[in-house]
Amino acid sequence: MLCGDRAHPGRVKWRFGCGQIFFLFNFLCCFTGFVSGHIRYSIPEEMKRGSLIGNVAQDLGLDLNRLRSGRARIVSGENIQYTELKADKGTLVVKERIDREQLCGDTTPCSFSFEVILENPMELHQITVEITDINDHSPTFKQAEIDFEISESAVTGARFPLAPAEDLDVGVNKLREYFLTDNDHFVLKQHSNADGKKDAEMVLQKPLDRETNPHLSLKLIAVDGGTPQRSGSVNINVTVLDANDNIPVFNQSVYKTAVVENTVKGTSIISVNATDADSGSNGLITYSLSKMKGSAADIFRINKDSGAIFVSGEIDFERERKFEVRVEAKDQGGLIGTSKVIIDALDMNDNTPVINVMSFSSPLSEDAPPGTTVAILNIKDADSDKNGQIKCSVEGKLPFRIESSLTNYYNLITDQHLDRESVSEYNITITATDFGSPPLSTSTQLHLKVSDVNDNAPLFDKSSYSAHIMENNPPGFNIFAVSARDSDWNQNARISYLLEETQVGGNPVSSFVSLNSETGVLSAVRSFDYEQIKEIQLVVKAQDGGSPPLSSNVTVKILIQDQNDNPPQVLFPVQTGGSRIQSDKNLLDQPDSPIECTPERC
Repeated sequence: MLCGDRAHPGRVKWRFGCGQIFFLFNFLCCFTGFVSGHIRYSIPEEMKRGSLIGNVAQDLGLDLNRLRSGRARIVSGENIQYTELKADKGTLVVKERIDREQLCGDTTPCSFSFEVILENPMELHQITVEITDINDHSPTFKQAEIDFEISESAVTGARFPLAPAEDLDVGVNKLREYFLTDNDHFVLKQHSNADGKKDAEMVLQKPLDRETNPHLSLKLIAVDGGTPQRSGSVNINVTVLDANDNIPVFNQSVYKTAVVENTVKGTSIISVNATDADSGSNGLITYSLSKMKGSAADIFRINKDSGAIFVSGEIDFERERKFEVRVEAKDQGGLIGTSKVIIDALDMNDNTPVINVMSFSSPLSEDAPPGTTVAILNIKDADSDKNGQIKCSVEGKLPFRIESSLTNYYNLITDQHLDRESVSEYNITITATDFGSPPLSTSTQLHLKVSDVNDNAPLFDKSSYSAHIMENNPPGFNIFAVSARDSDWNQNARISYLLEETQVGGNPVSSFVSLNSETGVLSAVRSFDYEQIKEIQLVVKAQDGGSPPLSSNVTVKILIQDQNDNPPQVLFPVQTGGSRIQSDKNLLDQPDSPIECTPERC
């Protein structure tokens, strides 16, 4: 990123100071994966479609692969998108014809702004395009002709205001001056207003004589300062009347008032007053409004007899904040006095904030660190001052917070660690409220899912197990089952049971029992003999399917129970007589017969 101004022919770029760039970089680094920049271009109006505005990739320090992989695109709240981003070339071109006068009227400088957003990681860059004026409009007069009725008694120096010409261009291309065709009676005086606009009036320098010349025909020419120069003209017809030698005079040269937007139609806002020193019909005055610009002609009316100005249309502060109208007081002899009325519109809180979700990351991994950006919001309020200032918040006690980034942009970020096993999804309600009285607010809801990471090992339902099995069991006999659970999800919660290889009496445990890896069922591999082994102790491991996998162990003790499967044996004394031995043998062949123990046979 460059510091200072980076100049290109016809354009202005990178209006950041070095300190500002360092601050902006550190500020944006607080948000995971989010950076921003601001560039400015200047182009003339009426450029052809496809005309180059600037190389965005070069000016932002991005390569073309980044533009394509980040799905670079323009986001704008305007109804008309005047520009197009050529992501394959990294250039910004004209998409629609840009008429500076239609876009900005007489406001200078004229510009519009939009944002370029990239993803993976998210980046937001603001671009401002300034539209410069070309001399494509001639000065024009609203009226086809200007008619005056002037008394022959009008004194030298009497002034007669002329309807101004309008030139939609600005700067050097706007209206520069007026010319009046040569004549014997009038000279032209021009005045520059505080807003830079020019008014003209005819000044009587030689008395009129109705009997000699009852009608005069003049022409007023308006020229601008463009190259080549443009002009417009209007005919002036002067009818000379008899003796009305006093013009109406207002008690104020400028009237000022203010009116709240959405004021009810018919409401009177101010009254003007003029007097005429003449008597009779020459002193009777009627009022009218003239030189009304823009929408003022549809919003205000005047009572022609009383001079009261009232509202006749809708006042919208967001469209127009100041009105300037001319009031004429005309007597019956045709003399006109003029005054100016300046009307300021006052804002009321009549617009709710508008929330636009520019980017939203769902699902979000549960191991995302605090401060991770979840969503980028653009919030605007069309009102002004406090009525247009916004506070944005997350409703309820959720592990998220809102932080402001660029103007009108807000980031939804995580405020603490997430745990999918506790909460697997969130309904996040974001509310934007202005500071008006009463305040207006609007809300939007985001549904965020939390994705799982393998952060929980399987847990057995017991700390240890013991089971009993009768000896002489058949091979394959199911002894019992171990059971474990894992609070993770999907593959991370899929458990496999493994038999740890240990020794039992010098033999591997797997030669005694087998373990079903899916069900945890332990089965006997062979028939057990209590007289040979009374107990088998083994270790079972439960392992999940995560990467890397997590596991836990449990000890299992299998106790073998005795059956009466062995007859008593006579160990002493040993008899050799055949009859006695045969007798004992007969007794052993009868297991249900009791065996008596005598001194001779025990």
